[in-house]
Amino acid sequence: MLERLETEIFLTLAEELHFGRTAARLLITTGRVSQVIKALERRVGALLFERNSRSVRLTAIGRQLADDLAPLVAGMEGALRRAADAGRGVTGELRVAFLGEWTAPTLLKAVALFGERHPDCRVDVREVQLSNSRASLLDGSVDVLLASFPFDGMACGPALLRERRVLAVAAGHPLAGEERLSLEVLADHPVVQYPRVTSAAFKRDRTPDHTPSGRTVPKGPAGGSFSEMLTLVAMGRGVLPVGEHSRHYYPRPDVAYVPLHDAQPIERGLVWMEGNTTERLRAFVRAATDAAGSSRARAYRPDPPTASPGRLGA
Repeated sequence: MLERLETEIFLTLAEELHFGRTAARLLITTGRVSQVIKALERRVGALLFERNSRSVRLTAIGRQLADDLAPLVAGMEGALRRAADAGRGVTGELRVAFLGEWTAPTLLKAVALFGERHPDCRVDVREVQLSNSRASLLDGSVDVLLASFPFDGMACGPALLRERRVLAVAAGHPLAGEERLSLEVLADHPVVQYPRVTSAAFKRDRTPDHTPSGRTVPKGPAGGSFSEMLTLVAMGRGVLPVGEHSRHYYPRPDVAYVPLHDAQPIERGLVWMEGNTTERLRAFVRAATDAAGSSRARAYRPDPPTASPGRLGA
């Protein structure tokens, strides 16, 4: 029989295909991941993963084992969850919110699955803006929010959405005609800034002070909302690194979006106040993770892949 941790490590590595991300996600060391996988391979008598210094891939035998184990594990976890919910009961009201139009479909899938599992708990859905997203969590008007990582000072669930980064520039900007760009170009152009209320960690991730090589990034004007920031870009007041979905949800004839080939992907997931963690909220995080399932946006990996997932309760 496989131990629970062995199964969890194997299936997580089969999904992530990265020892570091698997270790971070399970809160263990990469050495422990490697040790467990090697032990499994000895038991099976064959390699489950092909790995080298650049990549990790499932072998045919590894893929078959993952396909066989995943539904069994899901069935056991579902049975335990239903028993626990029956004992505790998930009732009352949960107030959930999304930040950014393209996150709404993912949130609504989570709400639908949560409603099937917990029909006695009412879910209220609303939208928040950059200016009030943190305040809504702090004042208790929102219990949990689907937003971009990092969201410092809050508990974070697993990453539910991932997308490449692109650089928003004015349609007539010299960079608009490029096929792809490096983050180093940020040192050559003012970068439009997020509102003052946006967290420091988020700003460092989206509008860094320095390029990867250490060059200073000049700061452009700040916008009060995302649409206002794009308007500043269109006016030629600066450039702005954004997620790739911006080109679909914020199409503008006066703004061009150029891929950033060396930037880590943007990740989004659920965030909430650590002190407000309830069984009702935990059940919603589980539903959101399960709803993402096979339809979860896969990581758009730059070269090399270095993105790390969010953690439940981290």
